[in-house]
Amino acid sequence: MPLQSVEPQRLYRQIAEQLRSLIAQGEFTPGSRLPAERDLARQLGVSRPSVREALIALEIEDVVDVRTGSGIYVVQAGLRSEGNGSAGSPEPAEWGPLELMRARELVEGEVAALAARNARKTQIAAMSGALARMHEDASAGIVPRSGDQAFHTAVAQACGNEVLRDTVHGYWQARSGPLSERLGDHFENPASWSAALVEHTAVLEAIRARDSQGARSAMQTHLKKAYNRYSASWRRANSS
Repeated sequence: MPLQSVEPQRLYRQIAEQLRSLIAQGEFTPGSRLPAERDLARQLGVSRPSVREALIALEIEDVVDVRTGSGIYVVQAGLRSEGNGSAGSPEPAEWGPLELMRARELVEGEVAALAARNARKTQIAAMSGALARMHEDASAGIVPRSGDQAFHTAVAQACGNEVLRDTVHGYWQARSGPLSERLGDHFENPASWSAALVEHTAVLEAIRARDSQGARSAMQTHLKKAYNRYSASWRRANSS
């Protein structure tokens, strides 16, 4: 019998598979509520963000239902064949969105610092235009994700390092995956985007002032606060 390749699994997928197995075995029956996120994290010996990513993956696959202010409920038995998940299911290699945000905090802080040193006037104008687009969309009640991506892309373009530019591009490709999109559906709201706009403005002002340390600090602060917003209590999800 030929050996089959072994693929490493993301931690959140390991957690999701364990929860799915417990559901399939009847440990949690359809209609029942799962233990609280903090209790699952303690029992599994993992972080709450990893549990949250696993629950989001199971929600996308229609195994559980996230009910804001109430809890996480089992929808179905959790049995599925490999590759037969629901449309839009996370790919096996998809990064966890909260883990991704931690990496962005480290890398994009340095990218912003380099942009403050190297940005040309046209590149700063591109950042300003992207920020203006974010303001316009937010004022019109449109989630300003395209302007958000354009802003971070413009900062990366200005840093003067192609490897870092491509790295940030890879982050944004991952940001468009179903896990990140669903997490955003739960935790992005007018209040969160209003805060993000203030944070983006601080980054732009530091880059415009050629303040490398200030740009690094402003970008790290923005991504740290964004992480905290996505890690907030489920009871605060979609609250304005």
